[in-house]
Amino acid sequence: MQSSGLLQEKDAAAEVLRFSGSFGGSDQNMPLPKSRKIAVLGYRSVGKSSLTIQFVEGQFVDSYDPTIENTFTKTMTVNGQEYNLQLVDTAGQDEYSIFPQSYTIDVNGYVLIYSVTSYKSFEVVRVIHEKLLDMVGNVQKPILLVGNKKDLHMERVISYEEGKALSESWNAAFLESSAKENQTAVEVFRRMILEVEKMEGGQPQDWSPCSMM
Repeated sequence: MQSSGLLQEKDAAAEVLRFSGSFGGSDQNMPLPKSRKIAVLGYRSVGKSSLTIQFVEGQFVDSYDPTIENTFTKTMTVNGQEYNLQLVDTAGQDEYSIFPQSYTIDVNGYVLIYSVTSYKSFEVVRVIHEKLLDMVGNVQKPILLVGNKKDLHMERVISYEEGKALSESWNAAFLESSAKENQTAVEVFRRMILEVEKMEGGQPQDWSPCSMM
């Protein structure tokens, strides 16, 4: 009976420590949430909305209705830092579209999306990038190039190497994704946050995917 009583006392003491720790210095040292605004740009029907909705809501919406412009909010934690994200799902653009100045106001980073099944979208994303540089001028902004619809293997016309080469010519990050896969959608926006932090001096240069797990 004595040994049982000692065990109960130890368990009670451990519970007190856990309880006190939850209100102690560990929470006080938690960094305050950061707000970040991300714009998602690309040619029509490349999956901008589907990828964004997959990230925000965790479901695949195969919608071909042209997006006018939608804004989503999502909170996520990367490397122990909480982020309140505002995601601007922009209207589909082509080479003749006028780049709205509103897409440059208070935007921390840009996700430029093309479809690996469409040469046209790959050409248009180059034009969007040029227009973006014209609008922001000498101000450096983090850019993530995304080749979407990587699950459509039989319809692929743009190789991974072509997308990677384009991103390197921009000095931008690069990923391929599928709006049908939540993991790759989450990866896109996590990587975007890391690129923003890296440019703002809050993230080490030698980032690796393992650091986000």
